[in-house]
Amino acid sequence: MYPFDPKRLEKLETLRELGVAPWPNGFVVEHKLSDAIEAGGDKPNEELEALGAEFTIAGRLRFKNEMGKAGFARVQDQSGRMQLFVRKNDLGEEVFDNVWKKLDLGDWVWARGTLMRTRKGELSLRCSELKLYSKCIESLPDKHKGFSDPDLRQRMRYVDLFVNDDVRRTFMLRSAIVKQIRRYFDDRDFMEVETPMLQTIPGGANARPFVTHHNALDLDLFMRVAPELYLKRLVVGGFERVYEINKNFRNEGVSLKHNPEFTMLEYYQAHATYTDLMDHTEDLVVGICEQVLGTTDVPHGDETLDFKKPWRRAPFADLVSEYGGVSDPWDLDELRSRWLELHPADEKNPKLPNSVGKWFEWFFDAHVEDQLRAPTFVTEYPTEISPLSRRNEARPEVVDRFELVIAGWEIANGFSELNDPIDQAGRFQAQADAKASGDDEAMFFDSDYIRALSYGMPPTAGEGIGIDRLIMLLTDQKSIREVILFPTRRPEQGSQTTEVDE
Repeated sequence: MYPFDPKRLEKLETLRELGVAPWPNGFVVEHKLSDAIEAGGDKPNEELEALGAEFTIAGRLRFKNEMGKAGFARVQDQSGRMQLFVRKNDLGEEVFDNVWKKLDLGDWVWARGTLMRTRKGELSLRCSELKLYSKCIESLPDKHKGFSDPDLRQRMRYVDLFVNDDVRRTFMLRSAIVKQIRRYFDDRDFMEVETPMLQTIPGGANARPFVTHHNALDLDLFMRVAPELYLKRLVVGGFERVYEINKNFRNEGVSLKHNPEFTMLEYYQAHATYTDLMDHTEDLVVGICEQVLGTTDVPHGDETLDFKKPWRRAPFADLVSEYGGVSDPWDLDELRSRWLELHPADEKNPKLPNSVGKWFEWFFDAHVEDQLRAPTFVTEYPTEISPLSRRNEARPEVVDRFELVIAGWEIANGFSELNDPIDQAGRFQAQADAKASGDDEAMFFDSDYIRALSYGMPPTAGEGIGIDRLIMLLTDQKSIREVILFPTRRPEQGSQTTEVDE
């Protein structure tokens, strides 16, 4: 049994004895608090009285001040906060004594009334009716200590959202950003689709999947690591512009930038190249900054990120040379010797790379990525580390691919798609061989996808954008858990409740 507070249960019993239902139903809520606030504007009391408009609202009680036969309260709904003014003469003795006086902070109240201004000039709703709308039987956080512990806040997001204005604002911005993304693609004739979350083969990314079992089919299935291969099947089928905003699942580490389930945008456009996608990405993100944030100068910790176009586009090899101090980044011997100059402790490391592509990844992670603060498209990836990308026709050792890095974070990955089924089969086989040799993140061989490509996919470009990380950047958050409503966490130890000081 849940450990309810006995004192709170006594209050419930008292309310019921007085004929007050703790959790009634059926009251009509006609207005948001913002409707009343907007109607009141800066009108003086005389105009408000002449207006005479009634508002019917509901909100959570955040402040209460009893003053004999009158009182003030402050209530909050999704749209804002507003003051209520109550008088015994307006409500009647029974409601004043049995409802108003029995209200606790955290209770939801329903009220009907007209607008007025107090002697201090604050817009208020003068209540002609007041009802308990939903009883709160848990203690609220101490108003002086606040509710700031990250672990508690993320476990008890339902409290975090109504206590902390900045948290509520972050998630309202998240919603607005996702709406803007959908608007961008809908306006350009992309079709929103949904592809399987449960897959027989987890494809589309180098990542370790979650495994589950379907009892009726007696079949192991994988939570998808990416929707890519299914979206490209749709392009084969004739849907030339498709996008999906949905969850991916990767059975990997948890960090400030990683959560096991996360939200991705992936989109694919036939008759386009990776350079078109870079143009799209600039337009999309700059549009979000202008339309949602109202600025392209976005605070991020101690710096300000400038999102104005054009963004830098730099080949991978050039960045390894620039930040890694390598004169010829395609020379294996120089890559190795330079690495050991920078990391002498790795002299006997048996896992040192033996290919240019893997060395690029090591240098990028250790010496390049964090240096890229302004939005930067990293281009010309080595073919060996890009198993789904189209080879560059002039330089087959690289592919037509980019990753977008902002403030040292990878935000997006896009490329001209490999549509040669024979080349794709060979790269899948190389990935399968790597998996057989112990690489848990290597891809599976997907025969059905090869069959789909064999029917012919037009030249196509596709991209994935990490929605959570993008929102972290645009809302100045340091942890991915601050932009996911219910991030993955270990279960609480012992009791399933957490006490919060009253």
